[in-house]
Amino acid sequence: MRSAAKGLGGKRHLSILSVGATLMFVMSATMINTWYGVRNEGVRMRLAEALILRADCQKRFEQTKQRIVLNAKVQEGDEPAEDPGSLLGEMESIAAQVLDLMRRINATNSVTAFDENKSISDALAERDVIMLRREVYSDLAKVASIAQTRVSRSEIKYKSTVSVPEVQSNVDALSKSYRELDSRIQELNWKTDLID
Repeated sequence: MRSAAKGLGGKRHLSILSVGATLMFVMSATMINTWYGVRNEGVRMRLAEALILRADCQKRFEQTKQRIVLNAKVQEGDEPAEDPGSLLGEMESIAAQVLDLMRRINATNSVTAFDENKSISDALAERDVIMLRREVYSDLAKVASIAQTRVSRSEIKYKSTVSVPEVQSNVDALSKSYRELDSRIQELNWKTDLID
């Protein structure tokens, strides 16, 4: 079994995967460290930039988790392509960066005015609820508009209990509201400095 795995290049394949993952990790880490260095030099980071970095950190976290699992067990006599202990250290470092970014993003959203009546946090909550409502109307429209094919007259006949055009109109209206609100949020994100 062991020789068969090596014959298929199992260990070599594992190494290639690990090298590729490490390269992606280093590139992402360089970008993160560059931004943190810029912050330390007194240049303010925009909220939109912090959101991009958070997404990148979260992606790196998942990649590191996969590398940890990939190297958690090897065949007897073999060595892991990467040291799980070192990978755990990298994971903890990324987790700390995510925590820092999330705290600062949440703090910024809560104190930054979206308009005269609400903060960015309020606008985000409103946007999320709009999407939840849209999903319900969209699913309802799909189910209610499915045509029934009857093979014989003895089959039970079903009919829609809602007005599909009216439901679809709600879907369209909510989609427009979501796009407009999201566009305003994104615009404000690029104008807002992230809180330290």
